[in-house]
Amino acid sequence: MNTTLRHLMHAAVVAALLAVAPPTDAQPREKATRGAGTKTSDGRDVAVTVYNDNLGVVKDRRTFPVGKGVGDLSFTDVAATIDPTSVHLRSLSGDPLEILWQDYRYDLVSTDKLLERFLDQPIDVATKDDQVHRGTLLSYDPAALVLRDAGGALSLLSRGEVRQVGLKELPKGLITRPTLVWRLRSASGGDHPLEVSYMAGGLSWHAEYVAVLDASETSLDLQGWASVENRSGATYDDAKIKLVAGSIHRAPQPRPIFKGDMALRASIASEAMAERAFFEYHLYEVPLRATLSNNEVKQVGMLHAAGVKAAKRFTYDAARDNDNVLVTIEFENASAAGLGMPLPEGVVRVFHRDTDGSLELAGEDRIKHTPKNETVRVSVGNAFDVGVERKQTDYKKITPRLTEASFEITLRNHKKEPIDVLVVEHAGGDWEIVTSSLPAKKKDATTIEFSARCAPEKPVVVTYTIRTKT
Repeated sequence: MNTTLRHLMHAAVVAALLAVAPPTDAQPREKATRGAGTKTSDGRDVAVTVYNDNLGVVKDRRTFPVGKGVGDLSFTDVAATIDPTSVHLRSLSGDPLEILWQDYRYDLVSTDKLLERFLDQPIDVATKDDQVHRGTLLSYDPAALVLRDAGGALSLLSRGEVRQVGLKELPKGLITRPTLVWRLRSASGGDHPLEVSYMAGGLSWHAEYVAVLDASETSLDLQGWASVENRSGATYDDAKIKLVAGSIHRAPQPRPIFKGDMALRASIASEAMAERAFFEYHLYEVPLRATLSNNEVKQVGMLHAAGVKAAKRFTYDAARDNDNVLVTIEFENASAAGLGMPLPEGVVRVFHRDTDGSLELAGEDRIKHTPKNETVRVSVGNAFDVGVERKQTDYKKITPRLTEASFEITLRNHKKEPIDVLVVEHAGGDWEIVTSSLPAKKKDATTIEFSARCAPEKPVVVTYTIRTKT
């Protein structure tokens, strides 16, 4: 549709909406100043639990006037990505409410839908030359409108020339926002506090961590953030927010997931989250209520630990990278190390302070969900000043099912200080190390490790022969 026409028609549509739409609970009201655990002045109380897997559970409490007997109740400001089959309504007053049926209405107003409803109906069309055409709308398409006036004459009006379209009223059945509608039977009328809960897509969260190594590279400060993304099509005002870490099992979803553009906005919580076990997952509760606006990313603080004992490790694993030695930062997720909180999956960015005091990025890696008292390993990059070369030096077949192979790994340390390099090799079948220049450690059925001390500018050669039975 022509952009100018859309904008000009919007004014007429809005005027029609204002003329026919009664005030609803979703219209703006005065809000009281609130802290954690309080409600808005209209009695609305919203809580949102966000999962890692594009899922949220919304709990929305409001007070509605309910008539005695049978009547309809409309509930607006629900997520556009709501799963209607998950909706649960309950009364908080103790008075029984019988639900006869439930509708989810999402046939929202648009320009084309309005024109479709006014086919064969009289409308007024004002063009850019200040002419007003009155007649019956016979058809419309992206290029033109076709009108028939009272005398039967036809007018073909280019949409590019249309300045405004006048409609008498908003047709029945069209709504301005997704709405839940219940047919209820109540034994007693009056105000009823109700709670509506439902599942919605377009809600997710992920963790990010910032680790700052000290000059000695033996400890770090770790700060964790939770980024909550809301693409559900609704805003949750002053909501109680919980985050669940872990992957829950879900049945296949037949409905498509809403996709849309999302603006970035950060909001920082002033207090750390409370963490606790929840079923077979971990739940993190934001201490202060916050507004989750639609198409927004909100960041809240999860943890901050200073002086966490850390170590820099050098590893050579040809199966991962044949030409480079990998650098990792390791620390224990334990209370004794300054942590001891289950760490959700996320990206860890490691910074190191330069000689001028500025922080520079040393590398980043993604960690998995890490329980407390487990080791966190963050791969930050390749060692620039450590060279490596690996080659196979021999191979022979002793019997049809028995072979021997020899390998040589040369490490060259060009740093000013000595380092320890963990050399990782892999094997298959029934194997044994026949000879080796350094002690060989069998980590598991397919992994061999050698620990090599590398002095500056003194190459270290790791050799070994492996015998394999197939």
